[in-house]
Amino acid sequence: MATKAELLSEVAEAAGVSKSDAEATIGAFFDHVVATAKKGGEVSWPGFGKFSVTHRKARTGRNPQTGAPVAIAASTALKFGASPIVKAKLNGA
Repeated sequence: MATKAELLSEVAEAAGVSKSDAEATIGAFFDHVVATAKKGGEVSWPGFGKFSVTHRKARTGRNPQTGAPVAIAASTALKFGASPIVKAKLNGA
C-alpha cells in the first residue's frame, strides 16, 4: 500500500512537477469528485473508471459478540468502478 507521501512523490516525478503542485492537483481532483457526488452526479475517466454515489437503506444488523440487533442508519457512499481496460491490465491481459 502506498502512503500519501509515496503517491505524491511518484506522481510529481512522473509529471515533472513539484510535490506541492502534485498535491494541489490531486486534491483538486478529489474535491471535484466529492462535490459532484454530493449533487448526485458521476465522474468518469475513460480508460480508468467511474466514481458514483450509492445509497444504502437503513437496516438492522447484529452485534457479533452478543447477537443483539443493532440499528444501522441509512447512508450515502462513494463507489468506484474500474474500466474494462484497467480490469484487463490487473488480470494480465
